[in-house]
Amino acid sequence: MPGGFRRHRDGGLSLRLEPVEGQVIENLLGQLTRLYDDLPKGDPGLAELGISESTEAPDDPVLARLFPDGYRDDDKASGEFRRYTEASLRDGKERDASIVLKCLAQGPDVRLDEEQAQAWLRALNDLRLAIGTRLDITEDGHERFADLEFDDPVYAMYVTYDWLTQLQDSLVQCLFQR
Repeated sequence: MPGGFRRHRDGGLSLRLEPVEGQVIENLLGQLTRLYDDLPKGDPGLAELGISESTEAPDDPVLARLFPDGYRDDDKASGEFRRYTEASLRDGKERDASIVLKCLAQGPDVRLDEEQAQAWLRALNDLRLAIGTRLDITEDGHERFADLEFDDPVYAMYVTYDWLTQLQDSLVQCLFQR
């Protein structure tokens, strides 16, 4: 990633990606949205109202991280919170991924308006949370990364996580640079 996101004088943002970088984001978003399919859908009539029949935290650690309990010490309240928020939260995450994928279809030079930039920010955050959860990244994550051999299969995921972090940081910097 040569420079990450850039803000233009007209207020728009842009990003130049190498084709392989766009493919990495596209692939990761595809994996993430397929993972959302593991969430219970519930009654279609309730789903139209944004209500899910799901009251339990997902078993998958990534889904549990992306769709956390609303109340740590109250299972009943947390279940009710999940029931009324999970479907719309999932819809929002899927919408953000769709926006990013449409932007990537522009080619290597991506231009974003403010709404698209916010969708990118949320989608990049979701990707980082998913990868970080799978890698069990904690505060000592950089120490673990430094100890990995280049040919270790986990090495590429750490590099990807780090790249997404830099990309997200450049977007945050642009959004606050007015």
